[in-house]
Amino acid sequence: MRKILSILLGVLLVAGAILFAKYLIDNKKKPKPKFDKIVKTVFVEEVVNKEIPIVITTSGNLTAKHKIDFYAEVQGILKPSNKDFKAGNSYNKGESVIRINSAEFYANLQSQKSNFYNSIISIMPDVRLDYPDEFQKWQNYLNSFDINKTTPKLPVINSDKEKYFISGRGINTAYYNVKNLEVKLGKYNLRAPYKGILTEALVTPGSLVRVGQKLGEFIDPSVYEMEVSVNAEFADLLKKGYTVKLHNLEKTKDYTGKVIRINGKVDATSQTIKAYIQVVHQDLREGTYLEADLTARSESNAIEVSRKLLVDNKQMYIVRDSILDLIDVEPVYFSAESAVIKGLKNGTKMLSKPTPGAYDGMQVKIFEDKQ
Repeated sequence: MRKILSILLGVLLVAGAILFAKYLIDNKKKPKPKFDKIVKTVFVEEVVNKEIPIVITTSGNLTAKHKIDFYAEVQGILKPSNKDFKAGNSYNKGESVIRINSAEFYANLQSQKSNFYNSIISIMPDVRLDYPDEFQKWQNYLNSFDINKTTPKLPVINSDKEKYFISGRGINTAYYNVKNLEVKLGKYNLRAPYKGILTEALVTPGSLVRVGQKLGEFIDPSVYEMEVSVNAEFADLLKKGYTVKLHNLEKTKDYTGKVIRINGKVDATSQTIKAYIQVVHQDLREGTYLEADLTARSESNAIEVSRKLLVDNKQMYIVRDSILDLIDVEPVYFSAESAVIKGLKNGTKMLSKPTPGAYDGMQVKIFEDKQ
């Protein structure tokens, strides 16, 4: 009897454990939470194909169209002038910019002039006797001769006999020696070839100037040129005289330039050609960095979009019945920020702003401006 009771008790305990375990398992099964599906809002615009100008953006630094470097062709001490020889000073055309002490050279020139004058005087008796018809013109030449002024041109020789006589007396040689010294004397005083500004001064008054030494740089600040590199494929589209729009890096100031020269050589490394743009504006300075927009050609039946909207530079997202569709497009031209593309029909709704996490077949909602 006791054995039977023990068996029954054990069966009851096992059955109770099974029921309890089943109860725990059933209570563990909770209903899955339901989440509302999130549909992203996208910005779109309708495609309107039209003629898009292909604008090549390039850049460069301005250089003065008229610029010269002052070099010393003579030696001497730099003399002070009315204006300090310093960068930033402006000069009118013909105004003295650099003066080098020429006292010793000038004395030598005067000595040569005096010798030349005396040489002519020494032949006058022979001219009176042998060439009486030519005497008066030589006498007039002596009368017009001023040792403190530029040596006048020799009288015209009328015969071979007179020419041989004058040359044999060394008159021609003495004359050209004097003229050579007069030309060299002018190199002691450098004058402004045009109205401009001194942009570089490498010597100061009192310093010794040597032959071949660079003294400074002088520019005309009214006209500038900019050298730009253009892809060789547009070489046949650029023409001399084309108007070019220029602007600074911040795009706060705009200028107008003109293509004045196009290099006929293509750079073998970069496959670009050099174009030169002339620009005139009172606010510009040499060395200013500008960007140029060159209109090369136009593409019909195309649109211009941000490069951020392109996928692998050859696909774009459009919206069809609230579903994103990734389609192929035909890129025509790429700039730094935008691209000109073809292949979209008029009225197609394309994304106007990038959508993070976008994928082909994604359900979206088009943003509607209630205003």
